[in-house]
Amino acid sequence: MDLKSVDKIEQSTGFSKSETLRLSIVLVFMIGIVMYTNYIVPHDIPGRLLLIVAAMIGGYMALNIGANDVANNVGPAVGSRALTLIGAIVIAGIFEAAGALIAGGDVVSTIKKGIINPGLIKDSAVFIWLMMAALLAGAIWLNIATAVGAPVSTTHSIVGGVMGAGIAAGGWSIVNWDKMIAIASSWVISPVLGGIIAAGFLYLIKHTITYRADKIAAAKRVVPVLIAVMAWAFSTYLIMKGLKKIWKVEFITAVGIGLLIAALIYVIVKPLINKAANKLENNKRTINNLFTIPLIFAAALLSFAHGANDVANAVGPLAAINDAITSGGIATKAAIPLWVMLVGAIGIVVGLTLFGPKLIRTVGSEITELNKMRAFSIAMAASITVIIASQLGLPVSSTHIAVGGIFGVGFLREYLKKSYDRMVNEIVEHHDGADHDTIEAFLEEFQKASVKRKKVMLQELKAKRSEAHFSKRERKSLKKVYRKELVKRSALLKIAAAWLITVPASAVLAAIIFYTIRGMLLPQV
Repeated sequence: MDLKSVDKIEQSTGFSKSETLRLSIVLVFMIGIVMYTNYIVPHDIPGRLLLIVAAMIGGYMALNIGANDVANNVGPAVGSRALTLIGAIVIAGIFEAAGALIAGGDVVSTIKKGIINPGLIKDSAVFIWLMMAALLAGAIWLNIATAVGAPVSTTHSIVGGVMGAGIAAGGWSIVNWDKMIAIASSWVISPVLGGIIAAGFLYLIKHTITYRADKIAAAKRVVPVLIAVMAWAFSTYLIMKGLKKIWKVEFITAVGIGLLIAALIYVIVKPLINKAANKLENNKRTINNLFTIPLIFAAALLSFAHGANDVANAVGPLAAINDAITSGGIATKAAIPLWVMLVGAIGIVVGLTLFGPKLIRTVGSEITELNKMRAFSIAMAASITVIIASQLGLPVSSTHIAVGGIFGVGFLREYLKKSYDRMVNEIVEHHDGADHDTIEAFLEEFQKASVKRKKVMLQELKAKRSEAHFSKRERKSLKKVYRKELVKRSALLKIAAAWLITVPASAVLAAIIFYTIRGMLLPQV
């Protein structure tokens, strides 16, 4: 059999040498966890074998968080070409690990979001199996979602796992249903808020920069202000969320510090933006380049905050199991040993490196086309939505916010494109019978005109408007073409479906796993 035949077999089966290498690295990582945990955990602790198994499951969960969730932080930057895929993976890997190790905290809640009452579980062995089932179920669901290319919330995955295993262990009454209703509400709140804020920023950028005749002068005025607003938002976001476990700060204090940082950033970047803008041509494509550096910083800061917060999705249950085994009790809070945090941090980085590119491409380019201005708007939405939601006490998902922001800018583009197409149709219809040069001259003047002047030109046309050249059916068909070009409905349906079934799917998996474990290894309780 020749090499070409082997290649064909690999392609037809979907299995390649690169996949074999990735799986080999995962196997080495898992063996490394076993050896590391066996070395770290004292040999005289009862149940140390359970802890080693739990560490492997925690590492598996961390791999899947890296493969799925991190894409939301860097996907828009990659899709807009502000970062290469390799550059994004390097930056995200460094800052995810830094966030986890520096700001991940010393203590974590053993029951994510307080969704079950651990006081109803009297046996520590049952609690340990409950947490292992929840962790494994969340990881399996994330793995499935990554395989089909759907970015889902890792928080919701582990919440569903804890809920399902909790019901299996203690019945329906163990669940705090008020908390679950609040979490379910975030399925709507997160993407809608993210989409509105991202679309709002993009609309602002278009009307203050790209719709202006002198785009260079507009960029010199507006871009430094936008970067300062970004500095304020990300400083406040980082202080409130990324550093909250090592530095407790009130909201007003965080906002004040953020404003000081924003003012300093404005003073620094304004001359730099002026200098860079003077070298650009007066068009939207070159103005986009002014947003490259801010996007790189945004990807890094979002990754740091994500590492500080969401590593708990991997190590929280593992820390709870470690605490239950070493202390023999069930606590609502558990200390996070350094070895546990390392398993989570390294697992996220390995998962991102090996399997993250698939979801990064999905988020960055398969929903709608992104440029740097659109990606900047999404990054702003990611930080500001969390700040607003935190103050209003609304549960939100960073994954849902980022993806909602992408759909928000995509639907705004659809609306603006359809509106512009309608205007052009009106112009062409009015000039029906005119020579080509006359129409082109009017369209050229229309494109260069300010927003205010465009309105005047259209009002003048409407006063003398002739019979419509296109039928209603033709107009409807044209609108459908624009919708399909700018936002992929198949992606919207796939992602929405994955979001809706994440909690119940993880819950069912966790219940099945818990019953299986108890049936094999636990006495009846």
